[in-house]
Amino acid sequence: MARFDMQADDMATLGSQPKADIFRIMGLMYATGRGCDQDLVAAHKWLNVAAIKGCDRSVGLRADLAATMSKSQLAEALREAREWMTSH
Repeated sequence: MARFDMQADDMATLGSQPKADIFRIMGLMYATGRGCDQDLVAAHKWLNVAAIKGCDRSVGLRADLAATMSKSQLAEALREAREWMTSH
């Protein structure tokens, strides 16, 4: 099972691919459950981080995902993204 937890900002690279795209890919991975358990909170968190870091494609994906989530899931995802951004 593939699982990516970014502990340091400099770890979010894959060759020459921009870091924000890696976070978008992680968000999609969790959203679809491809290679891991589906986790909408984690998916939104990583799509949010990607959007903050400049991945425009993540903005729409994040909005679409948010429309399927409960308010408590959305609040948890936003909190986790904020905590991750603060510590990295």
